[in-house]
Amino acid sequence: MVGRVEGKVAFITGAARGQGRSHAVRLAQEGADIIAVDVCKPVSGTDQIPPSTPDDLAETADLVKGLGRRIVTAQVDVRDFDALHAAVGSGVEQLGRLDIVVANAGIGNGGETLDQLGEQDWNTMIDINLSGVWKTVKAAVPPLLSGGAGGSIILTSSVGGLKAYPHTGHYIAAKHGVVGLMRTFAVELGRHSIRVNSVHPTNVNTPMFMNEGTMKMFRPDLENPGVADFEPVAQFMHVLPVGWVEPVDISNAVLFLASDEARYVTGLPMTVDAGSTLK
Repeated sequence: MVGRVEGKVAFITGAARGQGRSHAVRLAQEGADIIAVDVCKPVSGTDQIPPSTPDDLAETADLVKGLGRRIVTAQVDVRDFDALHAAVGSGVEQLGRLDIVVANAGIGNGGETLDQLGEQDWNTMIDINLSGVWKTVKAAVPPLLSGGAGGSIILTSSVGGLKAYPHTGHYIAAKHGVVGLMRTFAVELGRHSIRVNSVHPTNVNTPMFMNEGTMKMFRPDLENPGVADFEPVAQFMHVLPVGWVEPVDISNAVLFLASDEARYVTGLPMTVDAGSTLK
């Protein structure tokens, strides 16, 4: 089956690399044009994760163009509603419509228990991973409504939005909050035939997970752990015998939720977690 989102336009945040880039490419493969934004610079409090860059966003654009689809890009921080609003408006003006929203941008860090967590770390996490999702949808709803054809909104949460893990409480709180946003938006926008769902990945093979800081968090007993050291520990989180999944595994879920195959699916927290929520 091809062309599952043919002729539609998708707005994707955090699209410079990782899951966001994968979503842009996968939707383009199935016929969508893309509005892609990313902060493309370091974010305070995430020093262990190499930041996305303008070159990364340009590479995403090249990949989408290579599939014969159109793409509009902008460097945007999801904490900045005015910039999000402008990016969506410019993209819709150039591409003609908006049908799909993928609020994917987010950060990850950890290490402290909640009672020891610094206020700045808490605020940054909530501002990006929760408020940034709300601002993304808020910016996108007007063109969805004016299009009059309904739409699909997909919010990126996490298995951490359905269960708790220690030493990442601010992340857990934000991702649980995303589920609340999803369900409320689904109830409020349903009368306009706008569906709202969330995806809940486990560990994903992207720079946000595959980095020195994460490896040390999984293997604090080792001074310089590598992939082979923390893969068995990561695998222990799952029912299926894998330590992590690939970005395209999440993109396939996003594609389904964006497509007409999911035309009556709304308010769903969809896991792509190798069985993590069963443990």
